[in-house]
Amino acid sequence: MAHIDAGKTTTTERILFYTGITHKLGETHDGSATMDWMEQEQERGITITSAAISTQWKYNDNEYNINIIDTPGHVDFTVEVERSLRILDGCVALFCAVGGVEPQSETVWRQADKYGVPRLGFVNKMDRSGANFFEVVRQVKEILGSNPVPLQIPIGSEENFRGVVDLLENKAVVWYDDDVLGQRYELEDVPEDMVDEVEEWRGKLIEAVAEYDDELMEKYFEDPDSITTDQLIEVIRQATVDLKIVPMLCGSAFKNKGVQRLIDSVVRFLPSPVDVEEVEGINPKSEEKETRPHSVDAPFSALAFKIATDPFVGRLCFMRVYSGKLDAGSYVYNTRSNKKERISRLYQMKSNKQMPIDSISAGNICAGVGFKDIRTGDTLCDEKHPLVLESMDFPDPVIGVSVEPLSQKDMDKLSAGLGKLAEEDPTFQVKTDDDSGQTVISGMGELHLDILIDRLKREFKVECNQGRPQVAYKESIKQTVDHREVFKKQTGGRGKFADIIVKIGPVDEDETGLQFKNLIKGGNIPKEYIPSVETGFKSAMQNGVLAGYPVENLKVELIDGSFHPVDSDQLSFEICARQAFKTASAKARPVLMEPVMKVEVVTPEEHMGDIIGDFNKRRGQVEGMESKAGARVVKAKVPLSEMFGYVTVLRTISSGRATSSMEFSHYAEVSKAIATEVVKEAKGNVELL
Repeated sequence: MAHIDAGKTTTTERILFYTGITHKLGETHDGSATMDWMEQEQERGITITSAAISTQWKYNDNEYNINIIDTPGHVDFTVEVERSLRILDGCVALFCAVGGVEPQSETVWRQADKYGVPRLGFVNKMDRSGANFFEVVRQVKEILGSNPVPLQIPIGSEENFRGVVDLLENKAVVWYDDDVLGQRYELEDVPEDMVDEVEEWRGKLIEAVAEYDDELMEKYFEDPDSITTDQLIEVIRQATVDLKIVPMLCGSAFKNKGVQRLIDSVVRFLPSPVDVEEVEGINPKSEEKETRPHSVDAPFSALAFKIATDPFVGRLCFMRVYSGKLDAGSYVYNTRSNKKERISRLYQMKSNKQMPIDSISAGNICAGVGFKDIRTGDTLCDEKHPLVLESMDFPDPVIGVSVEPLSQKDMDKLSAGLGKLAEEDPTFQVKTDDDSGQTVISGMGELHLDILIDRLKREFKVECNQGRPQVAYKESIKQTVDHREVFKKQTGGRGKFADIIVKIGPVDEDETGLQFKNLIKGGNIPKEYIPSVETGFKSAMQNGVLAGYPVENLKVELIDGSFHPVDSDQLSFEICARQAFKTASAKARPVLMEPVMKVEVVTPEEHMGDIIGDFNKRRGQVEGMESKAGARVVKAKVPLSEMFGYVTVLRTISSGRATSSMEFSHYAEVSKAIATEVVKEAKGNVELL
């Protein structure tokens, strides 16, 4: 996991070459990388979907099985990182030796913290001009708030980078230029001019590790030289699994230096499934917490973390098996749909190629075929021992475009294609605009939607026109109001009646969504009608009163009401709640909220004034400027609506020398003047503003 262009795919390609999966080094820049198999990835030289592969590595005469997932760096495809980290036991965080900790490095680090994933740091591109290993280590400590512990220090840097000193073994590991593929490296004595530096960093390493283990601490004070390499490795492994330290390594994947030692470190320090705590879930029958050991003998449990459509085998469901064993052709139970599904075939994935297998056991990743109803985040388990594992949270889309097929006959193909893409990607949503009848697709950014429309053309053979990008606004209310709503309908025969008194307003701190409280004492409204009131408010929140945008957060307190013994029913109270929402929201100072993006621009000094001036024009707030590797970094928060086409403008301002990255930050209230324009365009209630 890493920021864009830190070298994730190149490093993965080297691992596949050294472990014998491939016999030729694949390169991202010429489209020959095994892991970047999509046409769009090969053309653009970027990773779009996470690709999984299994490989073997021999270490200390033992053969280890390693499942690798190569994830994208662009924030538009953040869902791929999120779902991969949810099911992995450990990860390698790559950093560019020149760029250091970049914006997306922070994002993926936070995601790994969220799921408690132990990690190794690998400082890549040590051969590039401006490379500085120790500066990156400092940034990992200060910016990411972590505890990086270098296990290697580089021998030389930039064009003189030729190897590393292994601080554990106190040996120099040197790669020679006559071996272009980097398969041969030599262990040598530490270069004389580095002896003092190595001693200093080895002392820091032993000190950092001794802090974690009391026994080692005693040895450290008595006689530091009595600590053996094996003891150090054992304690570093425990501390890494315990998230107390992050071992830091360095190398240059493109120049084939340092990758074999990285694979050794994966085996040495990252946890195997057995080292991780037993997986915990909820038993849907008893609603009690239950655990499953990472054992083949335990009842089967797995998490579906990705759905992909393959032109030859159909819908593939990627799953991580936590316990038990699954045979091809057997049945599994889906706890979300409460249905049994037969898995007709199982595959071990090699990027986009499938290798059929007969069974899969705990700790492994595979893909299954044959599911009728499956979604990302579903738990699959043994029917006699049901379990619901923790799912994943996905961010809401922030940008949308309208699409329409070029001809009427493509209409069905378009809806089928959009349905399949939405199934694969939880951050991609499709809806029909009630007013205009247009199909609007929403995603995480312009690049995200570009790729999806390109896939529609290539994979589903649908040519379509697209509208200009639309921002995913939301609505909110600023005041608390009391309101009484009475719903009466008499049409001959049995009528409809509901009467509720509610207080609606902004949610409490730390609450999101609909915060519903039932404060009715006694039986003024029968208990069976209360959930209908909640459902009514929940469905009404999909369309706010200003411009029909969803209301994200709302607090509703049901204070009182009345019912009719004959005319009242659940539907009456649901309709009454919807009407109460509309009337009360209009009185509660409704406001429009817009997505604000965190933007970071790296630029030469001379263009900084123009870039800051441009941010000011875009309603941006500059939050900081700092120097990094000879350039200036400008950080700002800018509304998304002002950022369309920014990359082109930035190139013009900086003569193509500046680069930018952008990710979602938060929703903020829109000024009245801009809100009026947006609301007018959406045919909303301008007078309410």
